[in-house]
Amino acid sequence: MKRVKWFVHPVVIFILSIAALAASLFLYIYWYLEVSTGLQRIIMKYSLDPAQFFEIKTWVVIMVLSILVGLILTGVFTIFVYNEKTQRLYRMQRSFINSFTHELKTPVASLRLYLDTFSRYDLPREDQLRYLGFMSHDVNRLLANINRILDLARIETKSYQKGRECIDIVKMIEEFCEQNSDLFRGCDIAIHNPSQGRPYYWINRPLFEMLLMNLFTNAIKYNQSDRPRINITFVPQKNGLDIRITDNGMGIEKGETKKIFRKFYQVGRTEDMTAKGTGLGLYLVEQVALIHQARVTAESPGLGKGSTFTLKMPPAIRGMETAS
Repeated sequence: MKRVKWFVHPVVIFILSIAALAASLFLYIYWYLEVSTGLQRIIMKYSLDPAQFFEIKTWVVIMVLSILVGLILTGVFTIFVYNEKTQRLYRMQRSFINSFTHELKTPVASLRLYLDTFSRYDLPREDQLRYLGFMSHDVNRLLANINRILDLARIETKSYQKGRECIDIVKMIEEFCEQNSDLFRGCDIAIHNPSQGRPYYWINRPLFEMLLMNLFTNAIKYNQSDRPRINITFVPQKNGLDIRITDNGMGIEKGETKKIFRKFYQVGRTEDMTAKGTGLGLYLVEQVALIHQARVTAESPGLGKGSTFTLKMPPAIRGMETAS
């Protein structure tokens, strides 16, 4: 792609245009004041009638012109900001399409290779089982990507509003970890509930499990340690409950902790598409949290030092009863 010279870049042109317009307004006012001062001197010197030179309409005109110029500046700036956001969203969507296509093509190509191997060679049973395991992993990867798109469509069309039930959220997360232990094999997951409280919430179970799945999957995927570790801690607050999910993964740069929840955003994305995933996982996490009147935040001590995602739940519908 041909590189645009800096002096014809849209941003530079916009800044120069704003500067020229502001300078014009300043010079216009300065010129008017200078002329007015000169006229006043003439009037005083020759004892002339000021009404012949100054009328109230003059001030009305300058006031109206100033307001119009201010509106023009505001309008140009608004258009610029809107255009920049549109262009950024377009680039992110284009990058998402490329990334998502790659996420679909890779497991499909792998499955085709294994199927060709099965059809051409008489493999020992041990190799068959090993290849079937690889194929099962690829199928799960395909299903996960397809489900993200379907979940995104359901959430944005608000077709997930029904199906809530009053659930002990601590017990639900414990059951989730137990039921999906095969998916998190090789990862140490610990649940800490120091207060022994049993908070109940109106929860859409499939949605909330999707939130947990995305957070856990990210903690494992973006992890370079010998054994991934996830700690889930329930911390009662005056105005609700904090659910802190801490991992020993790659960590997040300080400037990225808020950006990662944007739709299609991927940490480490470059022109050569080195970033992993589709950029939808954490966006879905934030949307599911909002559906449950909760907020999700991210923090990290730095790269290589793990990260903590905190789900800030509202007050429980049934208090933090101590387990009997």
